[in-house]
Amino acid sequence: MEAKAMTTPALIGEFILSIFINALGNALTVSLNLGSAFWTASAANMSHALPISLGNMLVLNGLFIIILNAILLHKIEWRRIAGNLLFMIPFSYLIGWFDQLMLLTPLNHLNLIVRILLDFVGVAFIGTGISIYQRINVMLHPADDLMQILRFDYFHGNATAAQITSFMPPLIAIAITFFFTHQIYAVNIGTIFALLFQGAIVAWADKHIIPSLTHRNLSRGEH
Repeated sequence: MEAKAMTTPALIGEFILSIFINALGNALTVSLNLGSAFWTASAANMSHALPISLGNMLVLNGLFIIILNAILLHKIEWRRIAGNLLFMIPFSYLIGWFDQLMLLTPLNHLNLIVRILLDFVGVAFIGTGISIYQRINVMLHPADDLMQILRFDYFHGNATAAQITSFMPPLIAIAITFFFTHQIYAVNIGTIFALLFQGAIVAWADKHIIPSLTHRNLSRGEH
């Protein structure tokens, strides 16, 4: 039986929920310092290397990814770019705000095993949030748009392969900042967990979290 079409209010509510889930997951992994998703980890490292706040660095990272996405699509889609910017700017500062709130909590005084598990929960939140707003596909963060482009244009729908490939640029950025600073931030066991399982979490959430919500608007670039 074909899934019933989602109403506009439901889509808006799910979109807002997905942003908060993802931002909370990112902030949780950054504040625990046990490993963040690669794009967030690369921004954290560059933020420590340069006199730039985490929120501003996340915005700069996003601008770089927008250019990369246009190269992969072989065209400039101004509507898509506008959506990326509308998503990215408030989302980046929402992560920074959540991160500041996390610093006021006793998270880092918890048992190590508990903190590791919470870090994994943060990565799972990120993957779940990505899954929801990628399926809605009205506007995406540039990094998640990159994964979407790779997944449907280059990897025949394989979320895991697309996610791992999309992590290559931030991995290179982390290596470069380490060369200059000899320090690594937000890279730990959680980063490895994200590398190995975030794509699989997205694929799992596609089927099990709001299963009536299917991928929409793929004709805008993905096929």
